[in-house]
Amino acid sequence: MANATNIGGVTAANSEIAPASYRVNQKTIRNPIECTGTGLHSGARVSLSLRPASPDTGIIFRRTDVGRNGKGVDIPARWDNVTDTMLCTTLGDGNDAVIGTIEHLMAALAGCGIDNIIIELNGPEVPIMDGSSADFVFLLECAGFAEQSASRRCLQILKRVQVGDADKSATLTPGAGQTFSFEIDFANTVIARQEFYVDVSDENFRSEVSRARTFGFDHEVAKLRAMGLARGGSLDNAVVVSKDGILNEGGLRYDDEFVRHKVLDSIGDLYLAGCPVVGHSHGYKAGHALTNELLHALMTDRSAWRMTTFEDIEFGHSAPAWLADAVAINA
Repeated sequence: MANATNIGGVTAANSEIAPASYRVNQKTIRNPIECTGTGLHSGARVSLSLRPASPDTGIIFRRTDVGRNGKGVDIPARWDNVTDTMLCTTLGDGNDAVIGTIEHLMAALAGCGIDNIIIELNGPEVPIMDGSSADFVFLLECAGFAEQSASRRCLQILKRVQVGDADKSATLTPGAGQTFSFEIDFANTVIARQEFYVDVSDENFRSEVSRARTFGFDHEVAKLRAMGLARGGSLDNAVVVSKDGILNEGGLRYDDEFVRHKVLDSIGDLYLAGCPVVGHSHGYKAGHALTNELLHALMTDRSAWRMTTFEDIEFGHSAPAWLADAVAINA
């Protein structure tokens, strides 16, 4: 679990804020909080600090170990700042500053409904922690939540947008909430075919998604390390799959942990829209690259979305219909 400091007496239970996706006002954290951990791919020890931010700041990553005059380099968490999507999502400033493996922290921010925050790092990668979003959710809860006076903006999907092909695809369709579904199909029989659906409007992220860990195959480990990747990977921060079973001593946290983690990734990657997306997201054997391609396609089609506020959205619970519509795309 994260080594949390600077908590300022705030407990992990913070129920004074309305459910994340139904609030009409923006939200930040109440107190700064810090942790340290290891980068999954770099293997480097990294310190991470989460700091409150004023309304309309958005989510800002700050590299404190680079830049001039000791001010560091700020990189807004946006789809158009993504510079690499191989095995993880990486942001860059267009020069030398990059921050990799942001998706699990971004998913925690989305699931907890954080609109404004400064994320300071003294290295090029967000710590992997236990390979899921659970430690980041814990940090945010320990820091406490603070509702702000500004209206909470959201991006409402107006028509279907799809990228990919028959082999794999990512899709956004209109819907009255924030729902996600995913399908995976691996030749490895330990994983095989799995499907999962979640409505994060109902605050299900923490219990249904946040603990799902990243995963990989034992035969790929040596290849990845030869490429300079997965240097910080271990059975403590990833589920490792062989042809015969799970190598982790404790087994799985969910029977379908693999597809739940894919949903976790898609929640984090989609939050790079710059605000919550109201609609349904469906992934069919997709990954970081396709989700970012989907955001590019969405943003360039101005008829496919509108920027509005949660005050103007009428939420409903017709989730099965949204799911059926999204899954039918790949039927």
